[in-house]
Amino acid sequence: MTAQINTILCAFRSAFGPDSDFLRQFLFFFNAENNDDVLALVNICRLLQQFVQQSGDVVRLFSGLDYSSTCPLVNYRVKQLVYTCIRALHQNRNQLKDQFLLVPEESSVTAIPLLEVLVLLIDIKLPWSCKIVGHMFQNNAFGLLREIILTAKDDVDNRIYPAKGSSLERVLTVVMCHIGQKPCICSYFDPRYDFSSQILTIPFLWNAFPDLRQVYATQGLNQHYVHQMATLVPDLINFLPKDISDEIPTYACLLGNILETAGIALSQPDCSFDMAMDLAAIATFLLESHPSLKLLNKKENSVTREDDTGDDEVMEVALDRKLEQQICNAIDTRFLLQLTNILFRDISSVNGSDYGPDDREVAAVGAICGFLYVIFNTLPLERIMTVLAYRTELVPMLWKFMKQCHENKQRLSLSEWLSYLSGDAPGWLLPLAVFCPVYKHMLMIVDNEEFYEQGKPLSLEDIRSLIILLKQVLWQLLWVNHTSSATPVKSVPVTTVSKRQSIEAIQQRVSIVVSELLSQLQDWNNRRQFTSPTDFHADGVNDSFISQALMEKTRANEVLKQAALLIPFTSRVKIFTSQLADVRQQHGSQALFTRNRFRIRRDHILEDAYNQMSQLSEDDLQGLIRVSFVNEFGVEEAGIDGGGIFKDFMENITRAAFDVQYGLFKETADHQLYPNPGSGMIHEQHLQFFHFLGTLLAKAMFEGILVDLPFATFFLSKLKQKHNYLNDLPSLDPELYRHLIFLKHYEGNISELELYFVIVNNEYGEQTEEELLPGGKNKRVTNENVITFIHLVANHRLNSQIRQQSSHFLRGFQQLIQKDWIDMFNEQELQLLISGSLDSLDVDDLRLHTNYAGGYHSEHYVIEMFWEVLKGFSTENKKKFLKFVTGCSRGPLLGFRYLEPLFCIQRAGGNAIDEALDRLPTSATCMNLLKLPPYTRFITVPYCFALSLQFRIVKFWF
Repeated sequence: MTAQINTILCAFRSAFGPDSDFLRQFLFFFNAENNDDVLALVNICRLLQQFVQQSGDVVRLFSGLDYSSTCPLVNYRVKQLVYTCIRALHQNRNQLKDQFLLVPEESSVTAIPLLEVLVLLIDIKLPWSCKIVGHMFQNNAFGLLREIILTAKDDVDNRIYPAKGSSLERVLTVVMCHIGQKPCICSYFDPRYDFSSQILTIPFLWNAFPDLRQVYATQGLNQHYVHQMATLVPDLINFLPKDISDEIPTYACLLGNILETAGIALSQPDCSFDMAMDLAAIATFLLESHPSLKLLNKKENSVTREDDTGDDEVMEVALDRKLEQQICNAIDTRFLLQLTNILFRDISSVNGSDYGPDDREVAAVGAICGFLYVIFNTLPLERIMTVLAYRTELVPMLWKFMKQCHENKQRLSLSEWLSYLSGDAPGWLLPLAVFCPVYKHMLMIVDNEEFYEQGKPLSLEDIRSLIILLKQVLWQLLWVNHTSSATPVKSVPVTTVSKRQSIEAIQQRVSIVVSELLSQLQDWNNRRQFTSPTDFHADGVNDSFISQALMEKTRANEVLKQAALLIPFTSRVKIFTSQLADVRQQHGSQALFTRNRFRIRRDHILEDAYNQMSQLSEDDLQGLIRVSFVNEFGVEEAGIDGGGIFKDFMENITRAAFDVQYGLFKETADHQLYPNPGSGMIHEQHLQFFHFLGTLLAKAMFEGILVDLPFATFFLSKLKQKHNYLNDLPSLDPELYRHLIFLKHYEGNISELELYFVIVNNEYGEQTEEELLPGGKNKRVTNENVITFIHLVANHRLNSQIRQQSSHFLRGFQQLIQKDWIDMFNEQELQLLISGSLDSLDVDDLRLHTNYAGGYHSEHYVIEMFWEVLKGFSTENKKKFLKFVTGCSRGPLLGFRYLEPLFCIQRAGGNAIDEALDRLPTSATCMNLLKLPPYTRFITVPYCFALSLQFRIVKFWF
């Protein structure tokens, strides 16, 4: 048998030699559609394999003794043989598809000998290998291999393949190594037909060829092919094969395969800065290459793409779920950490140059910001923000970059901030678009000591500078004309961002994230002031701006809606009061016909108010309400309500309804009000009562009546529909906050503390245990999950426990007060809208804005005595006096110049002393009028102002 094989092999050698015409004739007449021809080719390949196994010299088989003298002929024949094998496999791919992923040992089947001969003949060590691969390039052999692989995979399902090291995988491995680096001498070929465009665009390539993935990622091939593709941007899409289907676009397959191997490549010790730059460039471009690419139905993106908007509707097709998952899973925390750290590896986050960032830093910032900007608009943010915030130097690096750019300019104008343009690709605004959401995420997690004392992640000095910079940028983006010309400065050349992404869309995104970050920094400043509140205000707000802000679809109105914190508080109050006045005026013409009258028993004020106000429609609530009080004998008290009695009613009803003794609200240690989590244990209809209280507070604000209700900040945030975080907890439970911070910085083994993901509620002596997450009673708190535990506890106390109460309160509140109106103010400012401040009880301001009648004037001796006495009152008595003359114990928020109508003192009674002795001052609260008798002297006596039995003065005159 062995002798027979040797005889055959000898004949085989002569048939393949340079003097034989057998191979030339066979290849010339070969028909891939003829089964006999294909079987003959398979047998030839088997014999060729056996010959090489015995002799080990495939070159001598084709060339004889001297390859150098016969190389043109030999190369031609080998090219033809290789290409014939590929054509045979391609032509019969549907019949052979179950054989393509078999290993070499399965040589009895048709496909394996053909594939193994390809491996044999294009080995990079052979002298003709580069010529053969070149011939394959020129004849689209990679396109044929692509169709073979797609047939072998049968579909794009992410299925498990039975074996590694298939013959087809071996072919791809050999071909892939031809990248023009020694010993390979291949030259550059048409990118439309090369390995990267034809093979790397096959969906889920690495699932079928795991060994190929490892070679690609670890032997420098990844860097070569990624760089090759990066040089083709922005025309890369034009070099890619036709999409397999609408749900499986070729660019997305390429992106998934590149990203799936990127983590391995980035983890190599020799991974270079240039490799990271190329990877960021190609990933950014491919992520942005198709408008329908929105991974995992992401909801966070608040910027509408401003693509080409023709008349034809474009139906967006969702990406294949498995392909989408491949891309999403590849951009994991490890990948983000590696990419960011390599780009910033040789760049310090401190002690920057006096001349601004150097070219390398500009390139690094541009690459990472271009990539992350696209990621933020496509991926769910929660799982990637934490690694960027806490395991990279992204925040300090970007802050240093922006600070240097700012400090090295004479002024910060929008034209300079828009000098990022490189062609149509935005770049300068991208650092802001990335920095702001990452830093905002950090601020949700750092504790007070880290922020105020330790300066983490930025010092208070840096934060003050940051506030000024962000304020200027935001004001210019939203208000200043940005078309003014200026000499451009060094920009970040992020040429990988698609032209589709318009400048306007990026400006819009930046304005949103900058506004959100400024708002959060303002919250920190409100907790403990580290900079002047005016640092958040723009300089260009004037009366003209305020007038425009009241009109819809004006630029000023858009600024008000998106970045109200740029506008000084007093200006926003003017806008708010004007908005309220407009709505009240709309109902004023119907006041005579829609007036609602309440009969209120003084000893049942809460019950009567609830029963009658709950019956009113939203329109009725916006109209006038008049009140008549009924005494304990059931008799209506004398007097006509011109507005003053209603003010008195509102003060009394709010005092009763929000009293902690009633059980709907509780007090913090600082005596601030918040909903009682156990309100349902006291009142069966507690949620209806919260709705009523929300309406009640809204009516007071709607009518401009200040009420003395100090609400907790974390509850006021619910009126703004905001979520509370760990740093809001000290205002509710400072002791619990201290315990949680202790856990956060605990250096021992936390699992030894025997804590679980449960919390104990204790309301009125009744303890209940509640899981913080499903199965929490069996999940122990460890060093790895303690941060999650801390924030779940804070969330439970600040949000979950009062969710129902706050929700019903908000529904009642929004019956009268629109969300847009409240969004203009932060929580501290909202408290001022509700209660005013002690600064509003300014006697000098009241005197400056007082009218006189009946012969009185500002220098009249009675008036002089009056102001002297009033100025000597205690704060409490000043409040009582104000209630006596206006019906409200709080002064107007913006000062008495805005009291409507202005306070007036009118002379009452005659000139005789005896007549004056018999008379007391009276008032008309609906007119803010004090009727003052002409007293001639004053003495110290306790007495009462008429109609206000609760107001006892310490000084008065006769």
